[in-house]
Amino acid sequence: MNTKEQILHLYYNQHLKQNEIAKIVGKSCPYISKVVKTDKRNKEEKESRKKTNAENRKVYLQEYFKTYDRPKKDDSSYEQMLAQQRQDAMELSYNSNTMSDYALAKWSSIYHTNSKGNLVIDRKLKVGSDIPKSINMNIKVPTQKYKNRYVYSY
Repeated sequence: MNTKEQILHLYYNQHLKQNEIAKIVGKSCPYISKVVKTDKRNKEEKESRKKTNAENRKVYLQEYFKTYDRPKKDDSSYEQMLAQQRQDAMELSYNSNTMSDYALAKWSSIYHTNSKGNLVIDRKLKVGSDIPKSINMNIKVPTQKYKNRYVYSY
């Protein structure tokens, strides 16, 4: 049996891969590929191998996902969100002694400074009656004292 016949026998009858045949015969992989491609059975063999590989992959993946153990993450994002929610609820809960106009203006982004230096809500915004429409920032009181002072100017 010559080399080409041996290559074709190993490829089509024993279903070896081209690199395995190259090691057995002692030829290069491109030479093996060239010999296999010139044979008339090549197209059918390629389809057969493709189908077999697809089935083998399907079985492998089924087994892999049955036994795959996903690592458990230490995900504390839900607890962090709950803590943030409690903190926000505590800060925003209505108690007339705890949140000043200044604290509200500092917390929210609905205020902008007008030409006189006062904090003003845009007229297009609709807010509740308990939210001051403007906050006078020109009071001659140090900032620390002003933080606890309630000035409602509508």
